[in-house]
Amino acid sequence: MALLKVKFNQKKRVKLAQGLWLMNWFSVFAGIIVFSMGLFLKIELRKRSEVMDNSESHFVPNSLILMGILSCAFNGFAGKICYDSLDPAKFAKWKPLLKPYLALCFFFNILLFFVALICFLMRGSLESTLAQGLKNSMKFYRDTDTPGRCFMKKTIDMLQIEFKCCGNNGFKDWFEIQWISNRYLDFSSKEVKDRIKSNVDGRYLVDGVPFSCCNPSSPRPCIQYQVTNNSAHYSYDYQTEELNLWGRGCREALLHYYSSMMSSMGAVVLLVWLFEMSVMVGLRLLHTSLESISNPEDPECESEGWILENSLKDTLKSALESLKKIGKFNQVEAGAEGAEGEEAGKTPAITTVS
Repeated sequence: MALLKVKFNQKKRVKLAQGLWLMNWFSVFAGIIVFSMGLFLKIELRKRSEVMDNSESHFVPNSLILMGILSCAFNGFAGKICYDSLDPAKFAKWKPLLKPYLALCFFFNILLFFVALICFLMRGSLESTLAQGLKNSMKFYRDTDTPGRCFMKKTIDMLQIEFKCCGNNGFKDWFEIQWISNRYLDFSSKEVKDRIKSNVDGRYLVDGVPFSCCNPSSPRPCIQYQVTNNSAHYSYDYQTEELNLWGRGCREALLHYYSSMMSSMGAVVLLVWLFEMSVMVGLRLLHTSLESISNPEDPECESEGWILENSLKDTLKSALESLKKIGKFNQVEAGAEGAEGEEAGKTPAITTVS
């Protein structure tokens, strides 16, 4: 028994073709939206590529761009088919291509659904990329005189100001690296010498943070040096008082920004996928309703359209049987080639004996 069998007359077929033509052009517009989202996300990721460890994060925008292009191409082609289906003479040239086209549409919709899921599931990969990237970038904060790294200070400062964050996981991350360039250190000073000697790596470590970590909304002037030294500041206790530094780490801030963006995009792609599925189902009904016309010379006659010619169970069963046949055929071919090879190997040996 056919799945979702529907009876059509000429009027219904025309309405279905016209509706699908309109839906296909809406799908082209949806494809442009998906393409634009991918392009926007790629630009946003490129803006902060210096604080990312690898290019894996670009998989999502690249996939969205590809899906957007394919959506425009597939739906533009389908719109042409639907338009020509109103004229039997024009539709005849598309008839042999419809089955392969519908198969391609099926695989395209699987890919589109997969991309929508990836938009929701990339959080873990993005988090590790940001964590390692930010850690490496903070080490280069002081290299204002090093070619290729001189821009890193500005990048980090602008990032912390824009996203209201400090450090990788928090402001204490700055205590573990030397973020002040040697160019601005007085090596004749006892304090500088003592700090450099106080650690194995010979780095100038301070309990201070860059100015961009300061929260301008705080009523107290920013305490960015000797943050953990209560005696250095009047009426101050860094463990109990709310500091006038941003409390959130930049990894968390960027992760929330990109994750919420990709989740929104994933929801849009899911809606596009549902729309694409409905278009594919409609196109399949149109295809089968036109193929099942009993008398092609009488366009007014009734016909039947369906999604699957047999039930879902029977269709899966026949598909598995076809795959098994293909597998057996390949095994037989491989066996025949092996036998031919053995015979060819034995022939020279017989010739030599004679």
